[in-house]
Amino acid sequence: MAGKKQTTGKRGEDPLAPVTVAVGQEELLLDRAVREVVEAARAADPDTDVRDLPPGTLQPGVLTEVTSPSLFAERKVVVVRQSQDLGADTVKEVKNYLSSPVEEISLVLLHAGGAKGKGLLDAARKAGAREVACPKMTKPADRLAFVRNEFRGTGRSATPGACQALVDAIGSDLRELASACSQLAADVDGPIDEAVVARYYTGRAEASSFTVADRAVEGRTAEALEALRWSLATGVAPVLVTSALSQGVRAIGKLAAAPRLSPGELARELGMPPWKIDRVRQQLRGWTPDGVAAAVRAVAEADAAVKGGGDDPAYALEKAVVTIATARATGVPRS
Repeated sequence: MAGKKQTTGKRGEDPLAPVTVAVGQEELLLDRAVREVVEAARAADPDTDVRDLPPGTLQPGVLTEVTSPSLFAERKVVVVRQSQDLGADTVKEVKNYLSSPVEEISLVLLHAGGAKGKGLLDAARKAGAREVACPKMTKPADRLAFVRNEFRGTGRSATPGACQALVDAIGSDLRELASACSQLAADVDGPIDEAVVARYYTGRAEASSFTVADRAVEGRTAEALEALRWSLATGVAPVLVTSALSQGVRAIGKLAAAPRLSPGELARELGMPPWKIDRVRQQLRGWTPDGVAAAVRAVAEADAAVKGGGDDPAYALEKAVVTIATARATGVPRS
């Protein structure tokens, strides 16, 4: 392999760049960033040596050792995890390496981002490292975009309703979402729509926090309580339920106060997809301004209780669900 040159490309595009820094705390995306470099290296040389260094392994002198040229001039991938936690002496060694990386070696630094270890991250960027963003996907819209991209990556498409139903059913775990997309793409020959998702993930969907919210804003008290108890029993965090309740009530309030426009115009005005406008319109029947205000208060009280202000989060959630469902029909909470 002597004389073999490392491929070059624009920053952020070439997985065989001398240095890649993956920034963020989303484990699935961090693992994918590593895998992309390893696969590219092994495509160039099947005998690539991969050194994946666990946290705490990179002590002073180790990087110099693993990046030293070998007798056979083999290609290497060196992965440094949690690089934001490296000691000062090791950081100095890594910075020295960044100024003069070794040919045939791809160094991958995984960094959580933030203030800790920022000097190393800044040095990598200044050195022209390829950067891969791996942020935690805390917003439902981010997870929805992730699901759409997963289907695109398999060469398949799914309806907007199917993507939302899958997020509602699976929740915030990106690994499970990715696995579900892969399974549906492999198993389903025809269109991937809400009916398909329901067929595969009915149990999960019924246990999801968004199902609790949907049943509550629709005034279906018994079904909302059943979904809530099942959701909590299957491990859904109480804070996710309050988040879903908040989103459901806010959507009702937004649409109730919105001008009379077409679904497309409302979608642009309110920042919701058109299919969600249609769903919320169906849920809107029976709501009054007083009812919405009561529901907002109920969600705020439940959120405070769940985040430490109360002794029994499950009871606080049950109370909120009953209040919301009753407020829809009467405009005021049940006393």
